Amino acid sequence: MGEVITIGLDIAKAVFQVHGVDVDGAVVIRKRIGRAKLLDFFADLPPCLVGIEACPSAHHWGRELAGLGHTVKLMPPSYVKAYLKRSKNDANDAAAICEAVTRPSMRFVPIKTKQQQTALMLHRTRQLLVRHRTMLSNALRGHLAELGVVSARGSNGTAELLRIIADSADNRVPSSARGILDVLAQRYISIGAEIGSIDKNILAWHRSCEASRRLAEIPGIGPIVATALVTEIGDWKAFSSGRNLAAWIGLVPKQHTTGGKDRLGSITKQGNRYLRWLLVVGATAVIRYAQKHGTKNRPWLARLMERRPTKVAAVALANKIARMAWAIMVRDDRYKEPKLLVAA
Repeated sequence: MGEVITIGLDIAKAVFQVHGVDVDGAVVIRKRIGRAKLLDFFADLPPCLVGIEACPSAHHWGRELAGLGHTVKLMPPSYVKAYLKRSKNDANDAAAICEAVTRPSMRFVPIKTKQQQTALMLHRTRQLLVRHRTMLSNALRGHLAELGVVSARGSNGTAELLRIIADSADNRVPSSARGILDVLAQRYISIGAEIGSIDKNILAWHRSCEASRRLAEIPGIGPIVATALVTEIGDWKAFSSGRNLAAWIGLVPKQHTTGGKDRLGSITKQGNRYLRWLLVVGATAVIRYAQKHGTKNRPWLARLMERRPTKVAAVALANKIARMAWAIMVRDDRYKEPKLLVAA
């Protein structure tokens, strides 16, 4: 039995499972370690390869173990599952991680810095508050509809409902119901103010980041999408092409191909859901603008809109936007408007 060179680490909140093997693949370490003793344990080990599933707190432990001289690699949990033998428990999970990290075909997740994770906290918090604001808006609409008060769709319609709730002289809302509706209305307004404060922080971060400003020059990408791309991706050169980046985000059709027959379905649900959502929303905004002002400078988009429904065209355009973003960042270039080809 030799010296440990590869370790599979199954992380949790309080108890961690370690599975270590030597150069011949023989098991050297198999033990449970408490959270407080984990760094002391790895500090006494010689530098080795440590595999961790990319789950909550994985980036923190990746940074800590890398600081001790170990080579840390994070892997998507779905890719590790294929190496799990028999029943699922912490010991078997750690053994599967130890096996998966040594595979030459394994794909790894870059370890994020504290700055990247801080910027992502702004995005995640904003997304959560937007979801809560939408829930409150739907609740106000539903309650007032029961009283016969119906407004237009969108934020303007919700603003009209807020004015009705605030108007004590409006007899359409009983006084007994106005009190509880006012609680929902005040919460809706306060969440809107909190979202505005987060938007200011994201905009300030965007203005201080040169890469984010270059990405925002692409139609369909604003400060929120640009900062999300910079923080989520980090190393753009980790992708060999723009197509690989678009596939990683999940802007490609789901495949079920066998026997030489290609079957393509809707877009896959794998990948980065947050980036996929932002890019599709940005592409939808570009299409709406093109429907109002024309597509003179974008004949490709015009032909696509003629052949496909709006939502399908939005996904295709989001794929194109992701590939353009990759080309700009890898080549250290800037966005250039397409030039029309003039017939001879």
